[in-house]
Amino acid sequence: MSLLSLATTKPATTSADSLLVTITPGRGKKVVVHGAGITASQGTRIAEALQAVSATGKAGEITRVPSPTAIKASTIVAVGLGDRDADTDGEKLRRAIGSAVRGSTGQRKIAIVPPDTDGSTIADVAMAARLGAYAFTAFKSSDPATARPVRTVAILVPAPAGAARELIDRAETVGEAVCFTRDLVNTPPNALAPADLAQAAKDSVAGLPVTVKIWDEKALEKDNCGGILGVGKGSSRPPRLVRMTYAPRGATSHVALVGKGITFDTGGISIKPAANMDEMKADMSGAAAVIGAMRAIASLGLGVKVTGWVPAAENMPSGTAQRPGDVLTTYSGTTVEVLNTDAEGRLVLADALGMAVEENPDLIVDVATLTGAQRIALGSRTAGVMANSDHARTQVIDAANAAGEAMWPMPLPEDLRPSLDSATADIANIGDRLGGMLSAGVFLQEFVPADQPWVHIDIAGPAFNEKSAYGYTPKGGTGAAVRTFVELVEDFTRD
Repeated sequence: MSLLSLATTKPATTSADSLLVTITPGRGKKVVVHGAGITASQGTRIAEALQAVSATGKAGEITRVPSPTAIKASTIVAVGLGDRDADTDGEKLRRAIGSAVRGSTGQRKIAIVPPDTDGSTIADVAMAARLGAYAFTAFKSSDPATARPVRTVAILVPAPAGAARELIDRAETVGEAVCFTRDLVNTPPNALAPADLAQAAKDSVAGLPVTVKIWDEKALEKDNCGGILGVGKGSSRPPRLVRMTYAPRGATSHVALVGKGITFDTGGISIKPAANMDEMKADMSGAAAVIGAMRAIASLGLGVKVTGWVPAAENMPSGTAQRPGDVLTTYSGTTVEVLNTDAEGRLVLADALGMAVEENPDLIVDVATLTGAQRIALGSRTAGVMANSDHARTQVIDAANAAGEAMWPMPLPEDLRPSLDSATADIANIGDRLGGMLSAGVFLQEFVPADQPWVHIDIAGPAFNEKSAYGYTPKGGTGAAVRTFVELVEDFTRD
């Protein structure tokens, strides 16, 4: 059942627990109520009720008041937008709507009146509502109704509503895929071994035109996937590799998505500090993003061939684990000296990238919670984007901007390559500590031919929100990169 719906009823006569409207600051201490279908007199009564409790309309402010006479919904929820002219990318609107929806726990239905009928506004409101109505309760022994997210959200638009319906349907599809991705990231590591992640990938596209191939440990050994096998050696739960292929008839472009799938990362023999190690269940966020994106892309029926690669392993310390100083041979034949077993994500990606390049796609994009250095450089909300092609990097960042995900271009400095030299193997898995995000990208670049357009996205910060929820972003898994991937593939359909 879809969470989002479209309604052409007038706001005042719509049945709902809450009617969500947007407001901006007016003259003096007044506020201005926005939304098609709200009459001048209704807007005045709503504004007076809000002003009575000191609502200001500043960006992000949420005010709840009983509905004035003649408005059917029980409660008015007013969302402050501040200076709308300053919201050039719609992110203030998305965060405000998402925060209000996220705060509407325990309600069966809310109705939202977008501030205007512009298509981008309706799309922003719908996406924010879909993402804001999320909670992860699968492992709760009790689930009180007051803690459940709102069950349904009606977006109110004037008739005729054909174009709006398409926008809301897209938001439902993409938003559901983001929430599915969040569920995977939030799943406890004891319930999500590499084999479970592979099965989840297969189940996620059941009934969709996507073929799925899964390599078990024997198949990985046969195909010489030494990176994935090396990382998984320390765990009693063996690694997997998944290829998801969506190939619609008539497709002339091909995009490959590769996602790091470390279902739990202790660091291996180079073990991590104990503090916050529980968050390492999120080290498969890149893989989850690829799975979620494949689900959305196939559901939308986009006319581009897309291949998703998910290398999955659990990085554990044990008597069978790989050691610092070991040398492994990757799928492409490149040998790697493992100087630090906690730099494991790049090893599993090396094998998957080696396979992906054999299909000669128009673009390869890998996504990974790869380095703590990404968080130091860009913080917890902005991903770092590196590439062997300025054009390809710009493609991805433009898609991220359109989708509403913060990403920033970063270089791949040639001077960092010598720090990855190994006296024993072709390359070492770690280089200079300074610029660690960049040297990780330089390492991955070794497994992609220079003439193959390739982009690397480090989402170590944005993938998991360990702090309080904000806007449409919950605490825990965020579903980072899914919306960007869908937008990127849609861009290929427009070329």
